[in-house]
Amino acid sequence: MPYSVAVRALCEFTARRGDLDLRFTPGPSAQDGTAGHRLVASRRGPDYETEVTLRGEFDELAVRGRADGYDAAANRVEEIKTHRGDLARQPANHRHLHWAQAKVYAWLLCQARELSEIDVALVYFDIDSEKETVFTERHSAEALRQFFEDRCREFLDWARQELAHRDARDASLASLAFPHAGFRTGQRELAEAVYKGVASGRCLLAQAPTGIGKTVGTLFAMLKGAKPHALDKIFYLTAKSTGRRMALDAARLIRDSDASVRLRVLELTARDKACVHPDKACHGDSCPLARGFHDRLPAARAQAVALEASLDQAAIASVAATHDVCPYYLAQELTRWSDLVVGDYNYWFDGSAMLHAFALEGEWRVGVLADEAHNLVERARTMYSASMGQAAVRRVKRNAPAALRPALDRFQRSWSVLRKAHEQAEGELDALPQRFVDALRQACAAMESHFAQEPSAASPGELQAAYFDMLAFARLAETFGTHSVLEWSDAPDDTGKPAALVRIQNQIPAPFLKPRFAAARSATLFSATLSPPQYQIDMLGLPDGTAWLDVESPFSSRQLQVRVVSRISTRYHHRSRSVAPIASLMAEQFEQQPGNYLAFFSSFDYLDMAAAEFEQRFADIPAWKQSRGMDERRRREFVDRFAEGGRGVGFAVLGGSFGEGIDLRGDRLIGAFVATLGLPQVNPRNEQLSARLESVFGRGYDYAYLYPGLQKVVQAAGRVIRTQEDRGVVYLIDDRFSRPAVRELLPAWWGLGSARGS
Repeated sequence: MPYSVAVRALCEFTARRGDLDLRFTPGPSAQDGTAGHRLVASRRGPDYETEVTLRGEFDELAVRGRADGYDAAANRVEEIKTHRGDLARQPANHRHLHWAQAKVYAWLLCQARELSEIDVALVYFDIDSEKETVFTERHSAEALRQFFEDRCREFLDWARQELAHRDARDASLASLAFPHAGFRTGQRELAEAVYKGVASGRCLLAQAPTGIGKTVGTLFAMLKGAKPHALDKIFYLTAKSTGRRMALDAARLIRDSDASVRLRVLELTARDKACVHPDKACHGDSCPLARGFHDRLPAARAQAVALEASLDQAAIASVAATHDVCPYYLAQELTRWSDLVVGDYNYWFDGSAMLHAFALEGEWRVGVLADEAHNLVERARTMYSASMGQAAVRRVKRNAPAALRPALDRFQRSWSVLRKAHEQAEGELDALPQRFVDALRQACAAMESHFAQEPSAASPGELQAAYFDMLAFARLAETFGTHSVLEWSDAPDDTGKPAALVRIQNQIPAPFLKPRFAAARSATLFSATLSPPQYQIDMLGLPDGTAWLDVESPFSSRQLQVRVVSRISTRYHHRSRSVAPIASLMAEQFEQQPGNYLAFFSSFDYLDMAAAEFEQRFADIPAWKQSRGMDERRRREFVDRFAEGGRGVGFAVLGGSFGEGIDLRGDRLIGAFVATLGLPQVNPRNEQLSARLESVFGRGYDYAYLYPGLQKVVQAAGRVIRTQEDRGVVYLIDDRFSRPAVRELLPAWWGLGSARGS
């Protein structure tokens, strides 16, 4: 079986040299690029062909791609590149790469059409001026064939290595045994459902309780499906760094359980955490790791793929340091050659998601695993929301270069149009005025052109930050629809003048996520709290036919006493008088059974109030609390207080760092107090959300308040019972926990006991 490679990938591998240089960016958006290609094609004759599909072979290589355009009358193949800025400032290695792509397409066309020679043209189309700059060379078919074969020979050894690795990987995964002596209760059922999803090409929603080994079970099943269903890559996506660590540990367990397993595992880390020189720009004149990056990349890449260990953040940093290359961009390159990639949700689901773009470009067949998927709705809303402030625009305009001021002035004046529309709509603005959107686009285009003309201006700073904020807002403005709303607020700027802040707030992320699910062979979303499934399907845009699995818990009510305390209300206006009885309840339970407990509250203010009451009245009981903005070290210290044989109460915010993702087995935690239903705060944003979800799905209150809140409650309570040997108690403190509509959303195995109080 030949090794299939795209023309672009072949040329990037063999013809890219020199510095990592992002100064000729930001380039046009994908929409601008597509529009530019169309405009160029419209200027050609009636017989001009676009997107010409081509294929060629050399030894074990199958090279494929689509030439941008071919003019048969002129016998000219064109490689079209859209750009902004002065072409004279384009790095030489960029132009070199473009010529390589054009020549490969030219040979494939000569071969397909039996041409003896052809004109090869690089067409640079300036998005702003709509002018073309054309460079043309005449080449014989024989010269182009030689160029093509030279590129292939340079890539061939790597391709053979990759073919051998793929064969070894598939063979080892086909015979892979489960890494434990047996499956836990519910774990086999989960694994079988994941495998069936890969086999049938369906998505799966799987609700599975904590403690059954979801990470290992889902990953094992997806790996087993790789060979029979031709998966190129598996993406394991998480909401938090703790989830990434668990996935890497599971992959290590699977690899260590069978020495024959051949599996390249890669961890993706955010740029701000991977960057060695955050004060420098990404080009060779500024950053030493960007200087000569592409010259040193081949050796770094070869060392990395040869490592037996997983390529986690530390391993990538070590390889990068050995070869003096940027670890962040090395990891991006290694994505192309890895089998299992572990990273944050945004790498697949965000609007500019790297993994999604790579998958489309490489025509990869991928399996997606999304851990703790109850977080995805809110995370996706954040991905597709953005704010734009008038005060920030004024501040940038004051300090902007003279060339940018006319465009920024027009954008600043357009805020009066926006304000007038807001006032006419009586605060219910449902669309952005076209004049405002056009002025924003023009300001973004002017800034893009300025960065292209003056590369030093693209270094990190206020102007660059403002550009990225404006660009993010502009892109969402172009896709604005009923899935989102506009929010408006006023506050004075730094000079005291009134200034507006407008936000595009996504409410229903489904339209944005549907293409992501469609691009995967199968996607499994799993968590202990995904009920009811229709909520997830509606909000996330999961495809028709998505399977639902509710794994029976291996735990029983004999392990966990769940006590509903209905005599206490934790509603906002009752909080001040609730803290005394809550403190008494906690102290009473501690006296009956000393040990480690977690107490969850709906906000830091409520937490501080309750902790102060408890510490004042029961100073002999050790207590510690979560605080705002805790860094990783302080979070670790908080968790470490829950030692085996320890005694005390930790105070935490429901839905925060300690409400999920921490594993306190045995007597490290023997009980929890949940003093809230976790309902989101009643405010204009959530009320607007509730109204919109009511109009679309007929479940406004449930979708906006009840389901998200109770997911947090179940997650928090799930910290207590982690294994079948654990025993503990959970107090659900609020009269609303007695309501049937609330109880039916809580795990059946809890077997809710009698309520305390009245």
